[in-house]
Amino acid sequence: MLMPKRVKFRKAQRGRRKGKATRGHLVNFGDFGLKALEPAWITSRQIEACRVALSRQMKRDGKVWIRIFPDKPVSKKPLETRMGKGKGAPEFWVAVIKPGRIMFEIGGVDKTVAHEALVLAAHKLPIKTKIVQRPDLES
Repeated sequence: MLMPKRVKFRKAQRGRRKGKATRGHLVNFGDFGLKALEPAWITSRQIEACRVALSRQMKRDGKVWIRIFPDKPVSKKPLETRMGKGKGAPEFWVAVIKPGRIMFEIGGVDKTVAHEALVLAAHKLPIKTKIVQRPDLES
């Protein structure tokens, strides 16, 4: 499971998910990418599920680039605990996703295989996505 080796602060505040992605909104590495159309927190488990789906569908041909990393800890208080007594312990890690962000890229496979693989990966995510291809490939 993905998580940072070390962080500056153990617990983070929730923050706000507003605005569009200004970085990571272009397909840079592979030929096809999966672009987010909604803001969300994507957990490390969801990222791993997408990676497994992509590599299985591609039958380990080509290459997969994961462009997001879960670097934000989400804390949770234990069940049936009264209010107060401080913030809960970190429970899982998320990547903050803004609309327009390219989350996964694949290359080295043909268009139909890439499309099928990215559709499968999109089913593992809790947001609407769009399959995009590198601008110089469009014809």
